[in-house]
Amino acid sequence: MPPSQTFFYEQPQDTSVSLKVVSPNVRYTSTHIFSDFVYNNATVIKNGRTFEVFPTETKYQFKTELKVPKVGLMIVGWGGNNGSTLTASIIANRDNITWRTKEGIKSPNYFGSVVQASTLKLGVDAEGKDVYIPFSQILPMVHPNDFVLGGWDISSLNLARSMERAKVLDYNLQCQVAPELEKITPLPSIYYPDFIAANQSDRADNLIPGNNKEKHLEQIRKDIREFKAANQLDKVIVVWSANTERYSEIIPGINDTADNLLKAVKQSHPEIAPSTIFALACILEKTPFINGSPQNTFVPGCIQLAERERVYIAGDDFKSGQTKVKSVLVDFLVNAGIKPVGITSYNHLGNNDGKNLSAPQQFRSKEISKSNVVDDMVLANNILYQPGEHPDHVVVIKYVPAVGDSKRALDEYVSEIFMGGKNTISLYNTCEDSLLAAPLILDLAIITELMTRIQYRVSETEEFAPFNAILSILSFMLKAPLVPTGTPVVNALSKQRMAMENFFRACIGLAPQNEMLLEHKTAPIKRKF
Repeated sequence: MPPSQTFFYEQPQDTSVSLKVVSPNVRYTSTHIFSDFVYNNATVIKNGRTFEVFPTETKYQFKTELKVPKVGLMIVGWGGNNGSTLTASIIANRDNITWRTKEGIKSPNYFGSVVQASTLKLGVDAEGKDVYIPFSQILPMVHPNDFVLGGWDISSLNLARSMERAKVLDYNLQCQVAPELEKITPLPSIYYPDFIAANQSDRADNLIPGNNKEKHLEQIRKDIREFKAANQLDKVIVVWSANTERYSEIIPGINDTADNLLKAVKQSHPEIAPSTIFALACILEKTPFINGSPQNTFVPGCIQLAERERVYIAGDDFKSGQTKVKSVLVDFLVNAGIKPVGITSYNHLGNNDGKNLSAPQQFRSKEISKSNVVDDMVLANNILYQPGEHPDHVVVIKYVPAVGDSKRALDEYVSEIFMGGKNTISLYNTCEDSLLAAPLILDLAIITELMTRIQYRVSETEEFAPFNAILSILSFMLKAPLVPTGTPVVNALSKQRMAMENFFRACIGLAPQNEMLLEHKTAPIKRKF
C-alpha cells in the first residue's frame, strides 16, 4: 500500500462507558443505550405588548450504539499547518514523546480539545458538591490516538517537510516525529486557480490531472473507498482544512438544486469549487464532510444532496481564537444590558493562511464568517437594539510574514452604558493559530462520528432515524455555523456548549443541566410530629 494512503493504527484506547444512569427512563443492552427524554419548551403568541406562553413537551427516544468503530480521518490540506501539526501531535501523544525547550521539558497533551480536555457536570453528591467527569466519558467516543489518518494536498512535500515549513512545533519535537512523517505523502488534490489566491501557485505540484470536474469527483470518491478498504475501516470522516476559497456565485440551473449541481459537475462548470467537489464526493460515498474554511462550499444543491442521501455535513470555518472571544464577550455585554455599538477586529499573521487571505476575494470569505458572529446576540435584545439596528463591525486581516503562525489579534469594543456614557474594551491577543485550530479538527471528527451512532424517534410506532443532515450541534467549533433551513443561527458560545452538553445528557436519560442550586437556596423543612 502506498504510504500516502495510510498513517497508523494501534489497539483502541479504553472507551468503555464509565457511568451508569439508574432510572426507569434508561435501558442498557450489550450494544445500545436507549433513553426516554421529555423535551420541554414554550410556544409564545405575541399580540402587541401582550404575550401568551404555552408550555410544551415532546417525548423523544434516543438510541446510541455503544461500540466505537475503527475510524479514518481524512484531511483536505493535510500538508498545511493544521494537518501537519495535528499529525505530528497525535504521534507525540500516542508515543508519549517529551521534548526539550528553553523553558524545560514539555509533555504531549490534547489541550484545546473540548472532548479531550474539558469536563462536564453530572450532578451533585450526597453533600451537595458538584461531580464532574471528562467530556469524553459521557458516551463512548473514538480516541484521537486511534484515528487512522490520510488526506490530500496540492503540495507534494511529505509531512515531515510540511511540518518543517509550517514552523509551528518546537524543533526538538519535530526531530523526534520526523522519521515517521517522512514516510507519508498526501494524495494528489484538486487545484482550480480561480478559487484561491494566485500566490499559492508555487505550492501546487501534487494535482489530480486535467480539468474534467466529473473525473475529479470520481477520483476523490475512489480515494475514499481505497483508504477505507486498505485500512479496514468502519467509517471515514473528511475535514476541509485547505485554503480559503472565494465565494461561489449561486446560479439558477447550476448549483441551486442537487440534480443541477451534479449536472454542472459533468459539464465542468467554472463556478464549481474544489471544496464543493470534495463535499459531493463525500456525500455520494456516505461519508460525513466538515468544512473548516469560510467559503460557501455548501451551495444549495450540495445541501439538498446531503439531505437526500442522509449524510452529515457541517461548516463553516474553524472557530479558534478572536471570533471565539468575540462570541463570549458580546454575549456578556448584551446580557449585562450594555450596548455594543462598534466592534473593530484587526489581525495580522504570517502563515500560509494569511498569505492566501491577502487576496481580496479570499479575504471576503473570511470577513463574512467573522462578521456575522454577533447577529443572534443583537437580535435577542430589543431593548438595546431597535429593528434593523446593528453595531458597526469591521474586520481587517493583514499578511505579515515575520510573525509566522503566531497571529496577533487586536479588538476594540465600544459600548453605550448608563446615561449616555461610553465604555471601551481593548484586547490584544497573541495566539498560535494552528495550535488552536488542530484540536478543533479532532473535536469535529469525534463528535461527528458519535452522531452517526445516535438515532431518535418521537413515537414507539416509528423507526429510529438519523438527525438532520446539517450537524448544527458542532456550532461550538465553527465561526459561521451551518443550520437547517428555518433554524435560528446561534453564535453565543455558552449556548452552543450548553446545547452540545445537554444533548448528550439526554442520550443517557439525564435532564438538561441547570444552575438553579435550589438545594442550597431553600431552608430546611421543619416538620411537626
